[in-house]
Amino acid sequence: MSMESYNDLLAFIAVARERSFTRAAARLGVSQSALSHTIRALEARMGVRLLTRTTRSVSPTEAGERLMHNVAPHFEEIAAELTAVGELRDEAAGTIRITASEYAAETVLWPAFAKLLPKHPQIKVEITAEHRYTDIVAQRYDMGVRLGDEVARDMTAVRISPDVRFAIVGSSKYLAKRPAPMKPQDLADHECINLRLMSNGDLYAWELKKGKQKVNVRVEGQLVFNRPRQILQAALEGFGLAYVPQEMAQAHIAKGQLMPVLQAWCPLFPGYHLYYAKRLHLSRAMSVVIDALRHPATTP
Repeated sequence: MSMESYNDLLAFIAVARERSFTRAAARLGVSQSALSHTIRALEARMGVRLLTRTTRSVSPTEAGERLMHNVAPHFEEIAAELTAVGELRDEAAGTIRITASEYAAETVLWPAFAKLLPKHPQIKVEITAEHRYTDIVAQRYDMGVRLGDEVARDMTAVRISPDVRFAIVGSSKYLAKRPAPMKPQDLADHECINLRLMSNGDLYAWELKKGKQKVNVRVEGQLVFNRPRQILQAALEGFGLAYVPQEMAQAHIAKGQLMPVLQAWCPLFPGYHLYYAKRLHLSRAMSVVIDALRHPATTP
């Protein structure tokens, strides 16, 4: 196979996976027009249409699906072998893509990478902060970060933080207007600031636990955000109660700007875990990252 055909097939695989010329072009580092020209040339040489294009979407044809099914795995094997050979070099190198919540990215990932990256200049890291449950295999991430009880069983998980306690907090200004809730049912009488889950579009139900009693509370309020930092800021300004990681609110609690409520019902969740697809080979760069993030209480 000529190098031209090899590169054109890689371009087709990128478009077929992304279902978008725009996203595939960005991933490959080429212009959208150049990528479109490459695909048309490949289809012309093969004498068959590989992609169905509309103004809103791109999807593989039957021939394109067959090509993806039979050819793409071989390219992945080649890429894995090239990576393995590259690991024979002295210095860990490569790009690692990680998806994590904004809070985990700020408090767990970044402090570790700020120390790690100067020691390993050949390692590149791309962190996408998003509050959603992401299929890292489908979205082509190398790793993801979730609380321990949210990691799928078919993934390898490594603890990277201590357990995380959540808290319900409100400003003194807000709580001066109405009595503090004494039980989860009392939240129905309060303005609560909601979190929108980007994975399915639902509002997050507050997970509360006291002893063996567990309850998920659907709360109501004027405000909905998709990031905890915005929720915390709204609570500080007196717009209602917020359900956030306690550590995020701790400085404001210490200053008296926020007051915790329903403390007996606020649960302790298994800490953040770095997870990745089970595979036979981890690149040296991934191993270096795992070791740097591994929580001291865990052992390899």
